[in-house]
Amino acid sequence: MNNEILNYESVALDDDDSALVILDQTELPGEIKILRLKNQKDIWQAIYKLQVRGAPAIGIAAGFGLYLAAKNIQADDYEEFFSQFHAAKEYLNSSRPTAVNLSWALNRLENVLINNRDKNISEIKKLLRDEAVKIKDEDILMCRKIGEYGLTLIKDGDGILTHCNAGQLATSKYGTALAPIHLGRERGMNFKVYCDETRPLLQGARLSTFELIADGVETTLICDNMASQVMKNGWINAVFVGCDRVAANGDACNKIGTSGLAVLAKYYGVPFYVLGPTSTIDMSIKNGREIIIEQRPAEEVTEMWYKKRMAPKDVKVYNPAFDVTDNELITGIVTEYGIARPPYSESLKKIFDEKK
Repeated sequence: MNNEILNYESVALDDDDSALVILDQTELPGEIKILRLKNQKDIWQAIYKLQVRGAPAIGIAAGFGLYLAAKNIQADDYEEFFSQFHAAKEYLNSSRPTAVNLSWALNRLENVLINNRDKNISEIKKLLRDEAVKIKDEDILMCRKIGEYGLTLIKDGDGILTHCNAGQLATSKYGTALAPIHLGRERGMNFKVYCDETRPLLQGARLSTFELIADGVETTLICDNMASQVMKNGWINAVFVGCDRVAANGDACNKIGTSGLAVLAKYYGVPFYVLGPTSTIDMSIKNGREIIIEQRPAEEVTEMWYKKRMAPKDVKVYNPAFDVTDNELITGIVTEYGIARPPYSESLKKIFDEKK
C-alpha cells in the first residue's frame, strides 16, 4: 500500500465555496470519499455519524462549521447576530456529548464574538474565521509536540498496543496516540504495532491499521479480546491510547474497551499511556464519574458489518461509546506541554499553569 491516505486532510475549510471539507471515515478503508458540507444539518450529521471523528478533528470541524454558520447569518445588529450565532453553536454542540473538544472549539469562537462586540459584523466574521483556522494550525503543532514527548517513552523496535484510532485521521497531522509512531517513522525508526479492532465500529481495524500500513509500520490486527494474550506473550512494551475527555484527577475517558486494556496492562506490568492535547483535559470536572457517556444505537452491535442480523431480535443492547479509565491505572498522560505523572491532580494543574 502506498501512503496516499496520509496526503489527505481529515478536515479542511473551503471558504470560497463556504464548505466544510472532510474525509468520510465511515467509508475507509474501502473508499476514499471526500464530502463537501454546506449546511448545518449535514455538518451535525457528519459529527454524529462519525464521518468526521477523533476529538481534535471534531473540534476543528466544529470551529469551521460554526464559522460557516456565522458567515451565513444576515444581521447587522450585534444582539440579533449573537442570538442566531448562539443557537447555531448549541445545535452543533448537541451532536456528541462526550468529546470535550467539541464544546471547547465552539466556546473559543463564541468568546471571539463576546470580546469584539464593539466591531461591526463583517469584522467579527473575519475574526471568527481566523480563530477557526488557528484551531487547526495549533492542532498540527500540538500533535507534533505530543509525538516528541511520546517518543521519549519508547525505543526503536518496541511493540506498542493501541485501541481505536487516535492517529492522523483523527487530527490534522500525526495524531495523538499514534503521533510518536508516525514521528518515529520520519526518523527511520521501526515499531511493531498491535491494533485492537475496536468493536463495534472497528476504528482500529478500519482506520489505525490503514494509516499505519500506509506509513510502512509493521502492523498486526487483533480482536479486542486478544489483548491479554499478546501482553502475556511479552510482545507489548507500552500501550498508547488517545482520549476524549480527561478529568482534573487524571481519570481518562476514551473509546469503549480502553479501561479493560488498562486493567490488563497493570496486571502484566506494561506501561499504559494516555496521549492527548490539553484541550481534551477538562479541569472543571473533578473525576470521571462526572463525564456523560454517549449511548450509541443498538444496530451498531446487532447489525452493522453483517449481511444478516447476528443477534436475536428482542435482545437488549448496551452500547456505550466510551468508558473511563481510573487514574491509578495510568502510567502517564502525554500532552503538548509535557508528560503528567501521578498524582494527576498536581501534575495536570502544573501543566495548565505552564500553558498560561
